[in-house]
Amino acid sequence: MTERLYYLDSHCLRFLAVVTGCEPVGDGWAVTLDRTAFFPEGGGQLADTGRIAEAAVRDVQEKDGEIWHYTDWPLAPGTAVEGVLDGEQRLRRMQNHSGEHIVSGWAHRLFGVDNVGFHMGVDGMTIDFNRELTGEELQRLERAANETVRADVPIRCFFPSEDELHTLDYRSKKELSGAVRLVEIEGVDLCACCAPHVSRTGEVGLIKLLDAQRHRGGVRLTLICGMDAYDAVCRMQQSVTEVSRALSVPRERIAEGVARQLGENARQKERIAALSLELVRLRAAAAEYVEGNHIVFDETLDEVALRELVNLLMDKCGGLAAAFSGSDKSGYRYIIGSKHVDLRANSKAINTAISGRGGGKPEMIQGSCTADAATIRAALERL
Repeated sequence: MTERLYYLDSHCLRFLAVVTGCEPVGDGWAVTLDRTAFFPEGGGQLADTGRIAEAAVRDVQEKDGEIWHYTDWPLAPGTAVEGVLDGEQRLRRMQNHSGEHIVSGWAHRLFGVDNVGFHMGVDGMTIDFNRELTGEELQRLERAANETVRADVPIRCFFPSEDELHTLDYRSKKELSGAVRLVEIEGVDLCACCAPHVSRTGEVGLIKLLDAQRHRGGVRLTLICGMDAYDAVCRMQQSVTEVSRALSVPRERIAEGVARQLGENARQKERIAALSLELVRLRAAAAEYVEGNHIVFDETLDEVALRELVNLLMDKCGGLAAAFSGSDKSGYRYIIGSKHVDLRANSKAINTAISGRGGGKPEMIQGSCTADAATIRAALERL
């Protein structure tokens, strides 16, 4: 079995080993070593990547107690090699995973909730707790977690004896057998975990809760820690600065500025809607009565104005009153009305002719279509 160096020293990023096996797999090779610092995917954490000699390590998995390194180049069994991990990736993942333990430990201590799901992705982590947490509870949880970081307490990873294990109250999402590895954060948490962790909570850095959503009767938290949190805060700060400049308000008053801008936008929409209705009434009043169809194309009318125009033009034609909003490039929304034609009975033929979808009542149908204006006009005139 491979000696797992990450159990002995999670900060080991470079090591010497001997190749014990190499097999072709897909477009690469599966390599085993007598010892490794590469962590295989497990416990919600992705596998380490890096290099073994000249071979790039794409993935690492554990099978039947053996650790397989999936590489892009074969390595001869018996060869002495050096393994080098992607150190930045490993350190960031340790910060995040240790931060997750701190948050889960405090959530259990403060509110009695259990961690029932954990996933670490490229853009952050999610933790699923078995009950919802209020906004006040989430603030208290985040503060307690960051105070633990400030306290810089030890994080100890160990394998207790079987007798000792039975005396310990530790968190675990499932029943475990055999040797159990525990991660202890002094005064905060004791949890079964196979992944590498930092040595002290101070190494975790900032712990930031980003989102909380209801999930299966509980809550799913999205969070980031350490340098990932630092990078995220920098991006947020840049966005805040850009919004502040765009609204011409200080950064601490952005919410007030956004609310003011949204209010102004709402007022402008109301004004535009009123002007649109006035416009279609004037257009309809200027239209003369025709025995055939009134067909209108417009790129700006909203649905309310479109419907008002059709209602008014229905009294000024012996055929169809049809209004289309959009363009040949983007497609059209349409409303078609008539006091002389059963449009519901003819909707299938109309939609087929204009490449559309829609329906409605005998006197009015509506929908969307992708035909160009010339095709639409010719199809309706045929009716």
